[in-house]
Amino acid sequence: MPTAPAKAHALADATTSESTLRRFLQGLPGVDAVGLEARAASLGTRSIKSTAKAYAIDLAISMIDLTTLEGADTPGKVRALGAKAVHPDPTDRTAPRTAAVCVYPDMVATAKAAVAGSDVKVASVATAFPAGRAALEVKLGDVREAVAAGADEIDMVIDRGAFLAGDYMKVHDEIRAVKEASGAARLKVIFETGELSTYDNIRRASWIGMLAGADFIKTSTGKVGVNATPANTLLMLEAVRDFRAATGVQVGVKPAGGIRTSKDAVKFLVIVNETAGEDWLDNHWFRFGASSLLNDLLMQRQKLATGRYSGPDYVTMD
Repeated sequence: MPTAPAKAHALADATTSESTLRRFLQGLPGVDAVGLEARAASLGTRSIKSTAKAYAIDLAISMIDLTTLEGADTPGKVRALGAKAVHPDPTDRTAPRTAAVCVYPDMVATAKAAVAGSDVKVASVATAFPAGRAALEVKLGDVREAVAAGADEIDMVIDRGAFLAGDYMKVHDEIRAVKEASGAARLKVIFETGELSTYDNIRRASWIGMLAGADFIKTSTGKVGVNATPANTLLMLEAVRDFRAATGVQVGVKPAGGIRTSKDAVKFLVIVNETAGEDWLDNHWFRFGASSLLNDLLMQRQKLATGRYSGPDYVTMD
């Protein structure tokens, strides 16, 4: 399946000017908020059998971007996070690895060394994360620093102020510029859905991101009050499904922030399967930005294997 960069597709004319982009976005169907939330809630009530649950837990582990994005991050903390990504359960080497470790640009080299020899990717937030309030050249410098240090993936934030002011072309062009600066690294575009106010805005932001070359669209930074929800993730999954139908280009989705339990993770996987389909049930196309989730998944995994929960020291707390 083709991925997003440098695509020439049926929707390319939508971004030739501010007026064509605005016309395209305003032509998107309005979101039925009540219907969207009801469908997300309905999918969240579905139960799965124990054998399917074991598969879902391992799949969810393999989809996690294990993340530390704090001012107090140290090389030692990042090395420990990398070790946990490679071997989430040191007592059980059958536990799958996480998809990636996500850090600030200055910690990319440390993270790369920590996961060397594995297939765990190193992702880096960039573009003046989490606020995105900086000049474009500063944002691009952030990206280039991370890529030069070896980042496999870049998680950028959009300029929410520009978006909310209706300057859609500025948002689009910044994403395009970041995509170019990212080179071979895959680009995840963060909308900060909690600040976009409406589902219609989330739909429009999703299409702007995809039209501009995003490899993933991502709900949130995890730094605001409202982050990933079943409803906003369902809406974004509908967008990537429809985008692939229109262009042949597949784009991934990453809900981030607030997903803490195995039960939550399974709900999201059901939503993926029922909305976008099985093609997205792979860590190349779906990720969880939820580090604390890993601990609960590991405890539930051990419970399925042994019939009992482990003690409080079974997993490392981070």
